[in-house]
Amino acid sequence: MMYKGLPKAQGLYDPANEHENCGIGFVAHIKGQKSHDIVKRGLEVLVNMTHRGAESSDNKSGDGAGILMQVPHEFCNSLGLNLPAEGKYGTGLVFLPSNQKEQDACIEALNQQIAGEGLQLIGYRDVPVDSNAIGEIARRSEPKVKQIFVTANLEQDVLERKLFIVRKLAERTVRNLNLEQNRAFYLPSFSTKTFIYKGMLTPAQLGEYFLDLQNPLMTSAISLVHSRFSTNTFPTWDLAQPFRNMAHNGEINTIKGNR
Repeated sequence: MMYKGLPKAQGLYDPANEHENCGIGFVAHIKGQKSHDIVKRGLEVLVNMTHRGAESSDNKSGDGAGILMQVPHEFCNSLGLNLPAEGKYGTGLVFLPSNQKEQDACIEALNQQIAGEGLQLIGYRDVPVDSNAIGEIARRSEPKVKQIFVTANLEQDVLERKLFIVRKLAERTVRNLNLEQNRAFYLPSFSTKTFIYKGMLTPAQLGEYFLDLQNPLMTSAISLVHSRFSTNTFPTWDLAQPFRNMAHNGEINTIKGNR
């Protein structure tokens, strides 16, 4: 007889306790010394948690993987954008629709909010990625990825709050545009302090897809990594790696888990 569903509660087993969890890991230099080695070690921890994530039916599209680090100032400063001092500018990745017209509309909406909050746009850069490293299912909704830089003559914490406001207002503005691909617009992070690379990837694909992560100038004193097992939502690029300041295993998403 073919087995269907879960067995009934018996002995120490109760089907109510069935669950899968994400994987989280943290690497840090105890004295706060930034290095590329901390980033590499974070990616190594992430790969070692492959069993804590999930994959789609093509066995190559992950539920999500990502890494949070400090803003890699040395790397950013090497891009030729004439950046101000560390802490005086904000940066982050921007996921955009693949459709050029809708991409332009999203960038315009973001730029309007930047100007509206009195910030100065330094510029955008195309983030180099290897689309061959990911699965077919992930490629179907793969966004265009750019990196944004903004600045203002403000204290760092004031600028940090402004960046949060810009992100939230831009997200709402794009939602109201009713674009076919408005779900593709997303800022994984926008900060003077932290920076995130993430996507609908497996743990091993993160360092292969984002070529920046292979650059020795990509330095940080911390690496917070996350391998996602999508228990209550469908995998998407924006929901992959659902953190900006912390990582969790998903159980706090449930009433029972919170209790």
